[in-house]
Amino acid sequence: MPDPRPIGVLPMGLMAPAALRSPLPQPTPLSNGIDITVEADGIDPSGVSFDPETGAMQIETDDGGVIVDLNPPTSVRDRAGASDHDANLAEHLEEAELSRISEDLLRGIQFDEQSRTEWLNTRAQGIRLLGLKLEQPRSGIDSSTALDGMSSVRHPLLLEATLRFQANARGELLPASGPVKVSDKLGENGGNDQAAEQLEDDFNYYLTSVATEYYPDTDRLLFYTGFGGCGFKKVYNCPIRNRPVSESIDAKDLIVSDASTDLRNSARVTHQIKMRQSTLKRMQLAGAYRNVALSEPSGTPLNPVDAQIAETQGINANAQQQGEDRDYTIYEVYCELDLKGFEHKDKEGNPTGLALPYRVVLEKDSRKVLEVRRNWAEDEESRLAKICFVKYSFVPGLGFYDIGLVHILGNTTNALTAAWREMLDAGMFANFPGFLTVKGITRQNTNEMRVAPGTGLPIETNGMPIGDAAMPLPYKDPSVAFQGFIKEIGDTGQRLGGTAEINVAEGNANAPVGTTLALIEQAMIPMAAVHKRIHAAQAEEFQLLKQCFRDNPDAMRRAIEARGRSDWSEEQFLAALDNADLVPQADPNTPSHMHRLMKAMALVQLDKAYPDQYDHRAINKRVLSMIKVPDADSLLVPMTNATPPPTPELAVKLKELAKHEQELQQKPQLLAAKAVSDAANNTAKERMQLRESADQAAERQSRERIAAMSLAGDVLDHNSDAANVAADVQQLEQSPVSGAA
Repeated sequence: MPDPRPIGVLPMGLMAPAALRSPLPQPTPLSNGIDITVEADGIDPSGVSFDPETGAMQIETDDGGVIVDLNPPTSVRDRAGASDHDANLAEHLEEAELSRISEDLLRGIQFDEQSRTEWLNTRAQGIRLLGLKLEQPRSGIDSSTALDGMSSVRHPLLLEATLRFQANARGELLPASGPVKVSDKLGENGGNDQAAEQLEDDFNYYLTSVATEYYPDTDRLLFYTGFGGCGFKKVYNCPIRNRPVSESIDAKDLIVSDASTDLRNSARVTHQIKMRQSTLKRMQLAGAYRNVALSEPSGTPLNPVDAQIAETQGINANAQQQGEDRDYTIYEVYCELDLKGFEHKDKEGNPTGLALPYRVVLEKDSRKVLEVRRNWAEDEESRLAKICFVKYSFVPGLGFYDIGLVHILGNTTNALTAAWREMLDAGMFANFPGFLTVKGITRQNTNEMRVAPGTGLPIETNGMPIGDAAMPLPYKDPSVAFQGFIKEIGDTGQRLGGTAEINVAEGNANAPVGTTLALIEQAMIPMAAVHKRIHAAQAEEFQLLKQCFRDNPDAMRRAIEARGRSDWSEEQFLAALDNADLVPQADPNTPSHMHRLMKAMALVQLDKAYPDQYDHRAINKRVLSMIKVPDADSLLVPMTNATPPPTPELAVKLKELAKHEQELQQKPQLLAAKAVSDAANNTAKERMQLRESADQAAERQSRERIAAMSLAGDVLDHNSDAANVAADVQQLEQSPVSGAA
């Protein structure tokens, strides 16, 4: 039990916190308070602060009191400094504990390196298959040819596939205007969100003009991703540049056991860094690393990949460098540790034995620990490890390291290389054949007889015909079957590597358009899948960058002020980060420019087929953007009295009003037709009535005549005067019809 030491004075009426009450001896009353003693190891560093001038320690109690110690123990001071979540715990751990951590991690790193030895050898052979090194047609220990004078050419199948993938991926993921966009830029009122648009513009400016290393570094990452199967990005806040950084890491420098499946499930991830001596000193002065003396770097032997890269570049990897030119080998290890004094505790304050995630930095030669920091979010109760690496995958493989073009086309490239060399050597031997001579016939000074073009060489044949003394070797030209076999191998490799040419113009001119598009789509399916994987990786990278800017918003402020803008507000920037979702500019469903052109032509055809259902200006603007025409707005006729597009509710109302207006326009025509029909019906009725009146008048007249004739007969029967009767009849006939009785 350590000796108790005085802690300080507690004012009357206040109590010490629970962590201090249990191990405390009985306090001794003083004139101005209570003198409390406590064991140094029992002090909780949380809530402890120190006066930088006097060195006095202050401990805040739960009830608002303060414990003051004018002479605190050194161990307590060290513990209190480690209470900061981002503190370098290597400054507060004992050397024995640091040595134990260093030895355990270095031993684990060595096992991880041994587990990927075969993978490194395959990668080194793949770099040789790229054919980037010029090889002379000669023989020797270092030559890849078997005989003197044989060809050393290499088939460019692997190099072609890698370069095509890199160029296509760069064109999609790294546009000139910037790689970032905000997925939803519509505000609550239906218009554009100005904060989201400004955030998108600022992010693109940062990645293209401030972090000038981003584009070339990502371009190199895409080359290694296509070639080797995977590449990595490390996203962090750089203490030297004092801003967020996203830099690529070659897979050979990220040491992970192949037994791991992904970064999140790896117990130990080691980033191997070659660091200049001046850079390491800057890291120490910046407070990122512990300022301890290190031995002079001895120079680590190169692994097979680094050795092959140096040979391809024409660099002597075995040359001895001066001491000041040698780089330190730094291991940045992301692992789980149960540190003494910083154990995980349960709610009762008892250690649980749970290993927590930490970031540990080692120097390999001196085996010194430079940094130990907590690797979980301060406000996260689960204390899960933060991931700062992003994996760009070509094709998911059998283990942690993925499948690349070197694995897909490596054997095919070897076969084509051998076939090319045989074809070239057969042509050379056919034109410059070797020969056989009769033994003992030729007595020249040498048996190597090479005749230059246009010259001759005398030989002694002892009277024998020269044709009998020397015979050329019967070399054969390559057969047609062999040439066809070589072509078949090349076509197979191009299909596997996604570099096959689609000769759609050489097919049937009357073939349906859908058939041609189906052929193109089928050929692009593998590359489309790869494009979606790297698109998802870039989206994850932007999310990590977003988190880095939350931790260091001042970096964006400096970038914006460099543009000459003064409307920046940290609160507005952080609010925009919380509300916006940053995604890549690239379309995950469009892996190539050819796909984009197909979509543009489809939009144009739909606009022509249904002109009343599309906005012509919007279609033209979208097509110009898809075919990468810069400043598309300047090519379009300016809009006059432009109005914003209607909302869905307003569009429904406008449609109903248009229908009602059409009905009103048709109503007068219907009314006129009805009036004409009614007038025709009335005219017909009047004609019927007139016809009936005429018939009735004729009938009455006929009846009157019959009555007159009957009367005349009656008169004759009564011996009336015939003249009088005739006069009466005539008078009756001349009387009007309307007056007849």
